[in-house]
Amino acid sequence: MKVLLDTNIILDVLLNREPFIGKSAQLVGLVEQKKIEGYLCATTITTLDYLLCKALGQKQASLAVHKLLSMFNIADVNAVVLGLAIHSDFKDFEDAVQYFSGEYCVVDALVTRNIKDYKASQYPVYTPDMLLKAFEAYTLNQKNIKTDTDS
Repeated sequence: MKVLLDTNIILDVLLNREPFIGKSAQLVGLVEQKKIEGYLCATTITTLDYLLCKALGQKQASLAVHKLLSMFNIADVNAVVLGLAIHSDFKDFEDAVQYFSGEYCVVDALVTRNIKDYKASQYPVYTPDMLLKAFEAYTLNQKNIKTDTDS
């Protein structure tokens, strides 16, 4: 499963933001364990560096960004993505860029705490809790299929 994580999900983890860190950390853990294929929009990386520098300092920000780059695939932001975003029905250009970067690299879903910002979405958008439940159901289904074929 290829999933684009919204900037806010990563910030929840890196800045230990309560009450959101629990579910967001579980999702990042699934990426780290390679149970889901995680994607970040290229603009997420620059935004994270800027915000983390302000909150944690340059050294910590650089370490965090380096770790993210080793764990996640990066969804491109190019002329096609920007063109789709600027001409879309999204109210927020940044959300549109993030969404279309995921569409461009063909993710299966986007996960965010702000589902209302993605009403114009043509592919599934989940909250962290919704995606964790969907992943659990998918995993259980895969185990049942394996058990059925083994019999």
